[in-house]
Order: sequence, then structure tokens, then C-alpha cells
Amino acid sequence: MKVIINENERGFLFRNGMFQRMLVPGRHDVTSLFGETCFKTTVSRMINIKDIDINVLLRDINFVNSVAMIEVPDLHFALHYEDGRAVEALNPGTYYFWKIFHEHSFQLIDISKPAVNLPKEMMSIVPSRLYSQMTVAEGETGLLYFDGKFQGELSPGSHCFWNSAVKVSCQIVDMRTQQLDVNSQEILTADKVTLRLNFVCTYKITDAVNINNLLKDYKTQIYVTTQLVLREYVGRLKFDELLEQKDSLAGFVLEKLREKQDSLFIEFTDAGLKDIILPGEIRDIMNTVLIAEKNAQANVISRREEVASTRSLLNTAKLMEENTTLYKLKELEYLEKICDKVGSISIGNGNLLGQLSDILYAKR
Repeated sequence: MKVIINENERGFLFRNGMFQRMLVPGRHDVTSLFGETCFKTTVSRMINIKDIDINVLLRDINFVNSVAMIEVPDLHFALHYEDGRAVEALNPGTYYFWKIFHEHSFQLIDISKPAVNLPKEMMSIVPSRLYSQMTVAEGETGLLYFDGKFQGELSPGSHCFWNSAVKVSCQIVDMRTQQLDVNSQEILTADKVTLRLNFVCTYKITDAVNINNLLKDYKTQIYVTTQLVLREYVGRLKFDELLEQKDSLAGFVLEKLREKQDSLFIEFTDAGLKDIILPGEIRDIMNTVLIAEKNAQANVISRREEVASTRSLLNTAKLMEENTTLYKLKELEYLEKICDKVGSISIGNGNLLGQLSDILYAKR
């Protein structure tokens, strides 16, 4: 019997169940009298021969020279390169590839430690279950921990770590300027008046490592520090003094906060008082005082205007007394006003407006 092996095939000759040799492309005589049989397989990338132990085939030198073998141990994986191009990642195990039409090479990667030593462009072919990816945004820093032990800071960008026996974690710290609102703080003044203050300050972290490793819940500690400084300022002033000095409150608090900023590993950049909220009864009293002050100011203005008006009338009277012509002109002015307002005035049988006019012109 003739067996033809094509260019893209290989044959395996058995005699009485015993492997003899690998058949290369061409025509081969197979004699069934001697119990010879032939299995053919297509030459693809990976060798996949069913019902034949690969160790049996490895007895043939031609087969050995036709395949590339890679054994991937535990806690490793292998990058498989075909003709110099990375095509896949191989899990732990033993693999055989035909190298008849393509060249195969391998890169063994140790993943027993978290550090990834592969270029980022190669991670696209690595199974995602083998690694964890951590992203640090612009304006942030990442604090890297292996099994809870600090390792270093991560710069903005994406960072990959192997999923090994070591637990990898990353604490993100925002390095940008942040705002702290201290709202609705009920504070007692020196004269026992309860006020509610809304205060705001801005800060930025200067030492991400120490603020995270040495301070527990640093945001709460910054808040409490600001709250205590605010109470210190308000508590030593009386209510009226506080209202008079409210513009200096922010400066005092900011100065005190800057004295404590090194121990908090931050830098305070600004502070300001948003508003002062008075109790209802105090607010009513303040409104009453304000109304009284405004009324007093209005009375002062009215009296000042009355005095000015009286002084003006007095000056006019003096001028009219000293100047007869001015007096006559003033009379004519009033007469003109009367005539404009009244059409005619009659008393008895006479015309009063006419009589007044005759009198005035007769005096001239």
C-alpha cells in the first residue's frame, strides 16, 4: 500500500503497535503484511496528536529536529514568539510546536514576585488574571505596599503587578490644593453669647508618605486642629469685640494653623470667615439697635436740614429788609404764584386780585 504525505503533513509509521519513524512529505510503501500502519497529521502551529504519547515520538531524531519545546514551571508563564513576533502567553505546562514553517522562541517570566519587568506594550497579550493594574491620576501620588509594608511612591500613570503570593495594595493621596469647610461651629464668647460660625481654609499635602503612615485619618486631625484654633480666638473675645475684630479672625486662625502645619505634613494656603450666625434673641436685639441707630441718624440729618433752611430764610429776610426793590420783587413773585393758582377772588362787591394789583402798582 502506498501512503502519500503532503507538504503540510507528517506521518507516523507503526509496526505491530510499535512506533518506527516519522514519515516526511513524499510517497511511502506501507506493507500491511508486517502489521504496518500510518497516522497522518497536519503541520499546524502547535502539535496536537491524539492517542499518541509525545514521549514515544521523541525517540525519532527527525521528529525532535522538527519541533520546538518549552516547559513552563509553576509561578511562571512564557511569552511565545513566532518569527520574532509575540503571539501568546503560555501558562505552566509543557508545549510542543512545529518549527517546520515558522521559527519559535520563548521568554520565561517569573511571577513569584510582584514587580513587573515587561514593557507596557507586551502586557496586552498577558492574561488579565495574572496581574493587577493600578492607576494614579495626574495631581495624585500612589503609596505602594507589599503585604502591608511600604515600598515607595507611584507616579501618575498605570502600574502593573503580578498576582503572586504577595498582597499588593496602593493608597492614593491627592496632592492638589484641597478645601476644608468647618461649618455650624457653636462657640461661646467671653460674655457667654453662643454664636455659630462657618469657616473655610485651603491646604495641600507636602509629605504624602508621612501623612499616610504616621497620621490616622489625617483629614479628621486637620479639621479638629482648625476647629480648636477657631474656638481659641472666639472664646477670648466678648461679643461686641468679636464683631469689631471679625475681619482679623481669618488672619489669626491662618497664622496659628501655619504654626502647626509641619506636624500635619501639610501647608495651609488660605483661610476665611464665611459668616456669623446669631441666635434668634440676639438677632432681634441687634435689629432693634440697628433701627434705633438709623432713626437717630435720620433725625440728625432732618435737624441739620431744618437749621440750614431756617438760616437761609433769615438771610433772605435780612436782604429784603435792607433792599426795598428786592422786597417789591418778592411781593410780585408771591402775587404771580397766587394768580397762577386762583382764577379770581371776590370779597363783597370787589375783585381782590385786581385790588392787590392796583395797590402794588400804585406803590411803584
